[in-house]
Amino acid sequence: MTHNASLYLFPVQLGDAPLQEVLPNHNIAIVSTIKYFIVENIRSARRFLKACNKEINIDELTFYTLNEHTPVDTIPAMLDPMKKGHSMGIISEAGCPAIADPGADVVAIAQQRGYNVVPLVGPSSILLSLMGSGFNGQSFAFNGYLPIEQSSRNAKLKEMERRIRRERQSQIFIETPYRNNKLIEELSRVLPGDMLLCVASDLTGPNQSIITQKLSQWNKAKYNYNKIPTIFLLFS
Repeated sequence: MTHNASLYLFPVQLGDAPLQEVLPNHNIAIVSTIKYFIVENIRSARRFLKACNKEINIDELTFYTLNEHTPVDTIPAMLDPMKKGHSMGIISEAGCPAIADPGADVVAIAQQRGYNVVPLVGPSSILLSLMGSGFNGQSFAFNGYLPIEQSSRNAKLKEMERRIRRERQSQIFIETPYRNNKLIEELSRVLPGDMLLCVASDLTGPNQSIITQKLSQWNKAKYNYNKIPTIFLLFS
Protein backbone atom coordinates (compact mmCIF):
# COMPACT_ATOMS: atom_id res chain seq x y z
CA MET A 1 0.00 0.00 0.00
CA THR A 2 1.40 3.43 -0.95
CA HIS A 3 0.28 6.97 -0.15
CA ASN A 4 0.64 10.37 -1.80
CA ALA A 5 2.28 11.92 1.25
CA SER A 6 6.07 11.71 1.52
CA LEU A 7 8.50 11.68 4.42
CA TYR A 8 11.45 13.89 3.46
CA LEU A 9 14.84 13.50 5.16
CA PHE A 10 16.51 16.94 5.24
CA PRO A 11 20.29 17.05 5.81
CA VAL A 12 21.70 19.97 7.81
CA GLN A 13 25.10 21.68 7.68
CA LEU A 14 27.80 20.00 9.77
CA GLY A 15 29.11 23.31 11.10
CA ASP A 16 29.15 26.98 10.18
CA ALA A 17 29.36 26.42 6.43
CA PRO A 18 27.06 28.70 4.41
CA LEU A 19 23.85 26.85 3.58
CA GLN A 20 24.19 27.37 -0.16
CA GLU A 21 27.63 25.71 -0.19
CA VAL A 22 26.46 22.35 1.17
CA LEU A 23 22.76 21.99 0.32
CA PRO A 24 21.05 21.98 -3.10
CA ASN A 25 18.36 24.55 -3.93
CA HIS A 26 16.05 21.57 -4.46
CA ASN A 27 16.11 20.87 -0.70
CA ILE A 28 15.24 24.45 0.15
CA ALA A 29 12.35 24.46 -2.29
CA ILE A 30 10.88 21.33 -0.71
CA VAL A 31 11.43 22.34 2.92
CA SER A 32 9.51 25.56 2.26
CA THR A 33 6.36 23.52 1.50
CA ILE A 34 6.36 21.29 4.60
CA LYS A 35 4.23 22.12 7.64
CA TYR A 36 5.02 19.15 9.90
CA PHE A 37 8.53 18.32 11.12
CA ILE A 38 10.12 15.67 13.31
CA VAL A 39 13.27 17.22 14.75
CA GLU A 40 16.05 16.48 17.19
CA ASN A 41 16.01 20.00 18.64
CA ILE A 42 13.22 22.50 17.97
CA ARG A 43 15.31 25.63 18.47
CA SER A 44 18.05 24.60 16.02
CA ALA A 45 15.42 23.28 13.57
CA ARG A 46 13.66 26.65 13.57
CA ARG A 47 17.00 28.38 12.98
CA PHE A 48 17.77 26.02 10.09
CA LEU A 49 14.38 26.62 8.47
CA LYS A 50 14.78 30.40 8.69
CA ALA A 51 18.21 30.09 7.09
CA CYS A 52 16.62 28.10 4.26
CA ASN A 53 13.87 30.61 3.63
CA LYS A 54 13.20 33.79 5.63
CA GLU A 55 9.64 33.77 4.30
CA ILE A 56 8.75 30.58 6.19
CA ASN A 57 6.22 31.35 8.94
CA ILE A 58 7.61 29.30 11.81
CA ASP A 59 4.45 29.82 13.90
CA GLU A 60 2.39 27.92 11.32
CA LEU A 61 4.56 24.82 11.63
CA THR A 62 4.14 21.80 13.90
CA PHE A 63 7.22 20.22 15.49
CA TYR A 64 7.61 16.80 17.11
CA THR A 65 10.77 16.23 19.16
CA LEU A 66 12.68 12.99 18.58
CA ASN A 67 15.92 12.44 20.49
CA GLU A 68 17.51 9.89 22.79
CA HIS A 69 15.04 10.85 25.56
CA THR A 70 11.88 10.34 23.49
CA PRO A 71 9.74 7.41 24.75
CA VAL A 72 9.63 4.76 22.03
CA ASP A 73 5.86 4.30 22.33
CA THR A 74 5.26 7.96 21.37
CA ILE A 75 7.12 7.76 18.04
CA PRO A 76 4.43 6.15 15.82
CA ALA A 77 1.93 8.95 16.54
CA MET A 78 4.38 11.52 15.15
CA LEU A 79 3.50 10.30 11.67
CA ASP A 80 -0.26 10.81 12.14
CA PRO A 81 -0.34 13.90 9.84
CA MET A 82 0.65 11.58 6.98
CA LYS A 83 -2.57 9.64 7.48
CA LYS A 84 -4.37 12.83 6.42
CA GLY A 85 -2.18 13.24 3.34
CA HIS A 86 0.34 15.75 4.75
CA SER A 87 3.98 15.33 3.81
CA MET A 88 6.46 15.58 6.66
CA GLY A 89 10.15 16.32 7.15
CA ILE A 90 12.84 14.96 9.47
CA ILE A 91 15.59 17.36 10.52
CA SER A 92 18.69 16.16 12.37
CA GLU A 93 20.99 18.33 14.51
CA ALA A 94 23.74 18.03 11.90
CA GLY A 95 24.42 15.93 8.83
CA CYS A 96 22.00 13.36 7.46
CA PRO A 97 18.87 12.18 9.28
CA ALA A 98 18.69 8.47 10.20
CA ILE A 99 22.49 8.02 9.92
CA ALA A 100 23.76 7.57 13.49
CA ASP A 101 20.58 9.44 14.38
CA PRO A 102 17.23 8.63 16.08
CA GLY A 103 15.39 9.55 12.86
CA ALA A 104 15.91 5.96 11.73
CA ASP A 105 13.13 4.86 14.10
CA VAL A 106 10.61 7.08 12.31
CA VAL A 107 11.77 5.97 8.87
CA ALA A 108 11.27 2.33 9.87
CA ILE A 109 7.66 3.04 10.86
CA ALA A 110 7.05 5.00 7.64
CA GLN A 111 8.34 2.04 5.62
CA GLN A 112 6.08 -0.35 7.53
CA ARG A 113 3.09 1.85 6.75
CA GLY A 114 3.94 2.10 3.07
CA TYR A 115 4.69 5.81 3.01
CA ASN A 116 7.00 7.28 0.39
CA VAL A 117 10.41 7.99 1.99
CA VAL A 118 12.62 10.59 0.24
CA PRO A 119 16.24 10.99 1.42
CA LEU A 120 17.70 14.28 0.16
CA VAL A 121 21.28 15.10 -0.77
CA GLY A 122 23.49 16.68 1.89
CA PRO A 123 26.69 16.36 3.95
CA SER A 124 27.50 13.23 5.93
CA SER A 125 30.59 13.38 8.12
CA ILE A 126 30.96 9.61 7.83
CA LEU A 127 31.14 9.63 4.04
CA LEU A 128 33.09 12.87 3.67
CA SER A 129 35.77 11.71 6.09
CA LEU A 130 36.01 8.31 4.39
CA MET A 131 36.30 9.97 0.98
CA GLY A 132 39.16 12.15 2.21
CA SER A 133 41.01 9.50 4.21
CA GLY A 134 42.40 7.30 1.44
CA PHE A 135 41.06 4.23 3.29
CA ASN A 136 38.97 1.32 1.99
CA GLY A 137 35.65 2.75 0.81
CA GLN A 138 34.17 -0.62 -0.15
CA SER A 139 34.21 -2.13 3.34
CA PHE A 140 33.85 0.10 6.36
CA ALA A 141 32.09 0.28 9.73
CA PHE A 142 30.85 3.22 11.76
CA ASN A 143 31.22 2.44 15.46
CA GLY A 144 29.75 5.58 17.01
CA TYR A 145 31.30 6.47 20.37
CA LEU A 146 33.87 4.18 21.94
CA PRO A 147 32.95 2.67 25.33
CA ILE A 148 33.85 4.85 28.29
CA GLU A 149 34.88 2.02 30.64
CA GLN A 150 38.57 1.36 30.06
CA SER A 151 38.61 -2.42 29.67
CA SER A 152 35.63 -2.32 27.28
CA ARG A 153 37.28 0.54 25.42
CA ASN A 154 40.54 -1.38 25.00
CA ALA A 155 38.61 -4.45 23.86
CA LYS A 156 36.79 -2.36 21.25
CA LEU A 157 40.05 -0.93 19.93
CA LYS A 158 41.56 -4.40 19.62
CA GLU A 159 38.42 -5.63 17.86
CA MET A 160 38.71 -2.79 15.33
CA GLU A 161 42.38 -3.63 14.83
CA ARG A 162 41.46 -7.26 14.04
CA ARG A 163 38.83 -6.19 11.53
CA ILE A 164 41.32 -3.91 9.81
CA ARG A 165 44.01 -6.61 9.61
CA ARG A 166 41.76 -9.53 8.63
CA GLU A 167 38.99 -7.93 6.60
CA ARG A 168 40.68 -4.75 5.35
CA GLN A 169 37.68 -2.91 6.79
CA SER A 170 38.01 0.81 7.55
CA GLN A 171 36.91 1.66 11.10
CA ILE A 172 35.17 4.98 11.78
CA PHE A 173 34.20 6.47 15.16
CA ILE A 174 33.67 9.70 17.06
CA GLU A 175 34.45 11.20 20.45
CA THR A 176 33.06 13.98 22.61
CA PRO A 177 34.82 17.06 21.14
CA TYR A 178 36.60 18.10 24.34
CA ARG A 179 38.23 14.65 24.48
CA ASN A 180 39.57 14.67 20.92
CA ASN A 181 43.18 15.34 21.84
CA LYS A 182 43.19 12.70 24.58
CA LEU A 183 41.75 10.16 22.14
CA ILE A 184 44.60 10.67 19.67
CA GLU A 185 47.09 10.25 22.51
CA GLU A 186 45.32 7.06 23.61
CA LEU A 187 45.25 5.57 20.11
CA SER A 188 48.96 6.29 19.71
CA ARG A 189 49.64 4.52 23.01
CA VAL A 190 47.36 1.48 22.66
CA LEU A 191 47.55 0.56 18.96
CA PRO A 192 50.56 -0.34 16.76
CA GLY A 193 52.53 2.63 15.47
CA ASP A 194 52.25 1.49 11.84
CA MET A 195 48.45 1.75 11.92
CA LEU A 196 47.00 4.70 9.99
CA LEU A 197 44.78 7.27 11.67
CA CYS A 198 42.79 9.85 9.74
CA VAL A 199 41.52 12.83 11.73
CA ALA A 200 38.81 14.77 9.87
CA SER A 201 37.89 18.02 11.60
CA ASP A 202 35.39 20.85 10.96
CA LEU A 203 34.17 19.14 7.79
CA THR A 204 32.70 21.60 5.24
CA GLY A 205 33.60 24.38 7.70
CA PRO A 206 36.07 27.26 7.28
CA ASN A 207 38.83 25.37 9.13
CA GLN A 208 38.32 21.96 7.54
CA SER A 209 41.26 19.62 8.06
CA ILE A 210 41.63 15.99 6.92
CA ILE A 211 45.00 14.46 7.85
CA THR A 212 46.03 10.81 7.46
CA GLN A 213 49.29 9.54 8.91
CA LYS A 214 50.71 6.67 10.97
CA LEU A 215 50.04 6.61 14.70
CA SER A 216 53.79 6.84 15.24
CA GLN A 217 53.66 10.18 13.40
CA TRP A 218 50.61 11.37 15.35
CA ASN A 219 52.52 10.53 18.52
CA LYS A 220 55.12 13.19 17.63
CA ALA A 221 52.79 15.67 15.94
CA LYS A 222 51.51 18.98 17.27
CA TYR A 223 47.74 19.37 17.02
CA ASN A 224 44.74 20.82 18.82
CA TYR A 225 41.28 19.46 18.01
CA ASN A 226 39.81 20.48 21.36
CA LYS A 227 36.06 21.20 21.14
CA ILE A 228 36.09 20.97 17.31
CA PRO A 229 33.63 18.50 15.69
CA THR A 230 35.91 15.69 14.54
CA ILE A 231 35.61 12.16 13.18
CA PHE A 232 38.28 9.46 13.38
CA LEU A 233 39.18 6.63 11.01
CA LEU A 234 41.62 3.73 11.41
CA PHE A 235 43.17 1.53 8.72
CA SER A 236 46.51 0.01 7.82
